[in-house]
Amino acid sequence: MTIARLFGATLALVFALATQTAHAAGSRCLAIADAAPGLFHYAGFVQTAVDAGQVGITYVGHSTFRIESPGGTTLATDYAGFAGNGPLPDVVTMNHAHSSHYTDYPDKGIQHVLRGWNPAGGAANHNVTIGDVQIRNVSTDIRRWEGMVEKDGNSIFIFETANLCIGHLGHLHHELTPQHLGWIGQLDIVFVPVDGSYTMRQVNMIEVLKLLKARLVIPMHFFGPRSLNAFIAKLEEGFEVEMGTVSSIVLSENTMPEVPKLLVLPPAHGGLSFGDP
Repeated sequence: MTIARLFGATLALVFALATQTAHAAGSRCLAIADAAPGLFHYAGFVQTAVDAGQVGITYVGHSTFRIESPGGTTLATDYAGFAGNGPLPDVVTMNHAHSSHYTDYPDKGIQHVLRGWNPAGGAANHNVTIGDVQIRNVSTDIRRWEGMVEKDGNSIFIFETANLCIGHLGHLHHELTPQHLGWIGQLDIVFVPVDGSYTMRQVNMIEVLKLLKARLVIPMHFFGPRSLNAFIAKLEEGFEVEMGTVSSIVLSENTMPEVPKLLVLPPAHGGLSFGDP
């Protein structure tokens, strides 16, 4: 058996096992519906108002997105003490590759703080339903400045709501294995770091996107137009590219793009996009 066929067979087995697990837990990331044609509907204010079946997404800056579910549950990703305008989020997720992705002192008014690493050691393990959002994580490793590898130091967080699967890659430092892909499942939307240095090379990150096959890709963790434009230039044909003019977007299952699209959202608080790694 060739290496390619072995990889394919392994991947198929992992996906089959993951599908059984996900279905048992109520997940639909591994049974995604066919893409429905439609247009994006943009909202012009950071606090996004959503209707039934819609999800509001605001790019706060750096790696922080504010997500609002149809039922009013609000989440902030890679929370470092600031979650944009509006009331405190109900849920925050964090990673600790750098201090700009977490805080040791989250606001005490936040009900749920989900760390992408386990302070006690080993891998973080989250699979919870909060309001109308199911949240789970897939652990990956990170590099330290001194060259050491911290196993399970980062998490890819996956949010399922309004029949959409949203993935945040965190501070991803390596390509994904078939096992990772099986645990993640099929994403509709993915937030991807595109700096090309502190996380991983842009060409490698694009390979990750090819495997994930999300219909909507939203870049994050860029430190200025140069790195962002370099990433866009490396994308192959098959991706539409749209430069958004506002920081917020409202999405539903019926308004997802028919072909894969990279959508650049300008950060609501620009300084955070160009800050620490």
